[in-house]
Amino acid sequence: MTELKERNTEQEHLISIITEAIFEKKGIDVKLLDLRGITTIADFFLICSAESDIQAKAIADNIDKKLSEAGVKIWQKEGFKALSWILLDLSDIVVHIFREEARQFYNLERLWGDAPVEELADTLK
Repeated sequence: MTELKERNTEQEHLISIITEAIFEKKGIDVKLLDLRGITTIADFFLICSAESDIQAKAIADNIDKKLSEAGVKIWQKEGFKALSWILLDLSDIVVHIFREEARQFYNLERLWGDAPVEELADTLK
């Protein structure tokens, strides 16, 4: 695993808003993959798991609400019909909200195994 790079202030702010929104709705296993220098798809993937479809939608809706309140636009939203994998694309940061079975199946952490990974802790506890 390679060393984590420093994030800029805007990225740090967005990651903080998203992470707080995830933990407010009891999201679990929250990880940040640093894709800078690996791909141009995004700078970061922020991945979390939900224990039910309802929880996955609640997490996504809460992220959308908190970002909207901060004046941030989500460019693309996917997965709101099936709810096993919801994707919120902010351009530089892509949020992946998985049901645990889908997360294990797609295994983004392994697919992007060259990316430094940071486990994010619940600061609301």
